[in-house]
Amino acid sequence: MQRTDRATTRLPMGLDDVLEAARRLDGVGIRTPVLTSRTLDKRAGGRIFLKAENFQRGGAFKFRGAYNKISSLPPGTGVASYSSGNHAQAVALAAAMVGSSAVIVMPEDAPEQKVEATRGYGAEVVFYDRYREDRDEIGRKLATERGLTLVPPYEDPLVMAGQGTAALELLEDVPSLDALLTPVGGGGLMAGCATVARALFPGLQIFGVETDSANDTYLSFRKGERVTIPPPPTIADGIRLTTPGALTFPILQRHLTDMLLVSDAEVRTTVRFLALRARIVVEPTGAVPAAAVLGKHLPLGPGARVGVVLSGGNIEPSQLIDIRKG
Repeated sequence: MQRTDRATTRLPMGLDDVLEAARRLDGVGIRTPVLTSRTLDKRAGGRIFLKAENFQRGGAFKFRGAYNKISSLPPGTGVASYSSGNHAQAVALAAAMVGSSAVIVMPEDAPEQKVEATRGYGAEVVFYDRYREDRDEIGRKLATERGLTLVPPYEDPLVMAGQGTAALELLEDVPSLDALLTPVGGGGLMAGCATVARALFPGLQIFGVETDSANDTYLSFRKGERVTIPPPPTIADGIRLTTPGALTFPILQRHLTDMLLVSDAEVRTTVRFLALRARIVVEPTGAVPAAAVLGKHLPLGPGARVGVVLSGGNIEPSQLIDIRKG
């Protein structure tokens, strides 16, 4: 196995960090399945391999990074974080598993199911207005005032390394891929996954996917520097960010082939397709990269073998019913 470390890449984290995260998660996290669908293959015109992170603990890939970070802290260390939902649940769950307390800053319009799940794992929830307040500032102030360790959703090497274990498993199970796709919000999932993919398979094409209204990384990738957009009104709440991460963006610049965009309508269609035809329940953010495949946005020829990370499955029941009705 080829190994790439931080000294070689001059980036915040490398393959060795992901391998260490895999050892820390062994026996704790779920090695999620890689699913296939003949109907999806036919629609996409290739062979599609779905890394089903909707089956991960907490219902999303976020558990990987949260546990990798929190389990590395001294026992009993209280933690704080901020998140619209999946990272909130992951931090709450990971903290509970190691016997620590957690306080999570969440937007007032966060999905109710994710808020209740976060509280259900024992965390305290503090709300903020995403349109008028800065969640990072609130989280850091809260952590300082209460003597807690901040566990950011993506701006942390240990968090990114944990997320990269999803791609490590996928590429072990299906090593002969032509392309790898994940959704991109703050960039932690793709930073970890792209680090693994580029180190192990240098010729692999790597695509991040956003919705066209939440296109901060798409614009940043083209401009060559981080761009800030207004809070986007996308159905994919997990990528409703305004700017890429300062630590994650250089990794994406180094490793990504390109960024792709899909519409909210395509995401809805994909959530419905996966639920009704593939029998896989994913949240809108989790369906974003699959929407790029179904919408044939990939610049690849017919028959391409494509790995897609379905990042999570924590969808509100009412939203799923609405989407299924079309």
